[in-house]
Amino acid sequence: MTTDSDKPYWVAFNHINGVGAVRAGQLLKRFGNLEEAWTASKQDLIFAGFSDKLAEQVVLSRNRINPKELTESILSKNIKICIRTEPEYPHLLKEIDNPPTVLYYVGKLPDNQMSLMGIVGTRRMTSYGQNVAEELGRFLAANGIGVVSGLARGIDGAAQSAVVNAEGKTYAVLGCGVDHIYPPEHRNLAKAIVRDGAVISEYAPGTHPDRVNFPQRNRIISGMSSGVIIVEAGEKSGSLITARFAVEQGREVFVVPGKVTDVQSRGTNRLIRDGARPFYEKKEILDFLQTWQAVEPQKLNKPMQQAFSTPEEKIILSLISDESLHIDEIVRKSGLPLSKVSSSIVLLELKGLVLETAPQTYQKTRELF
Repeated sequence: MTTDSDKPYWVAFNHINGVGAVRAGQLLKRFGNLEEAWTASKQDLIFAGFSDKLAEQVVLSRNRINPKELTESILSKNIKICIRTEPEYPHLLKEIDNPPTVLYYVGKLPDNQMSLMGIVGTRRMTSYGQNVAEELGRFLAANGIGVVSGLARGIDGAAQSAVVNAEGKTYAVLGCGVDHIYPPEHRNLAKAIVRDGAVISEYAPGTHPDRVNFPQRNRIISGMSSGVIIVEAGEKSGSLITARFAVEQGREVFVVPGKVTDVQSRGTNRLIRDGARPFYEKKEILDFLQTWQAVEPQKLNKPMQQAFSTPEEKIILSLISDESLHIDEIVRKSGLPLSKVSSSIVLLELKGLVLETAPQTYQKTRELF
């Protein structure tokens, strides 16, 4: 169990770009605790599995980061900190691959006895989607079930607003620091959420919204939940990434069917086609939670994997199907701009479809295909 004296070093490492859950695990294995790792030599960090560049970055960071002062500064802003090894850390989230090392939050984390369901969907919801999201939020709140979502415009905000209005508990996971509420029009909603729930992020306070952060936060939404309900999602909706993480984490994915003519339902209807569980009655959620228990993450078959990929991602996957390629070669062969290739590779890595085998060189995760 992490001690109070060790916590500042978890926070300090969390403020160094490139030291995430995997790297923290390497440090713990090598040094036993992060306080010891903080004072380690560059060579010892390399022995722990760090690259020369990252080890150098850690050594240089010590000149600008005082772990205890940094932690005290965060706490003074009424931002709470929970480390992965503490009992308050959400127990289901702890079970996923590479759970966040640090959670920053305002409000109260869910009691580990509380059932949680994720609700996510498109930002461009229809009136039908809004009605479904709000009805689900009220229903879950009335039955003492917490709702996890992303505070985003559209379905997320509609569901979480309904929970707040029903005096239930909801948890908003951000892709930025908890001191930068995004979107800004949901600041009042965030204030209402923290009365009984929490606004949560793995990103250090001060982190501004960045689109590359949002896919990664989706794994926390599904990871905290027993299951996820996808209300509406277009073909490129981030909700499809949440659904994929949910499947990989052994969570149930409920999908609300939509009209075949609605662009906001193309992604959700495709999920049903590819094997997700269609949602018809609210009672199904209660029946599911009564019998649910975490299962081993599943390997997805190739059609299911491809269902989660954008056209750009599919082009990249086809190019690296037989060999590892450097990002410059992927740009040349695909004809896509470097910015699009870079962002697509980030998503493919988060989805577990590609591996970085050398600096900026990528290979398909073969055992998944």
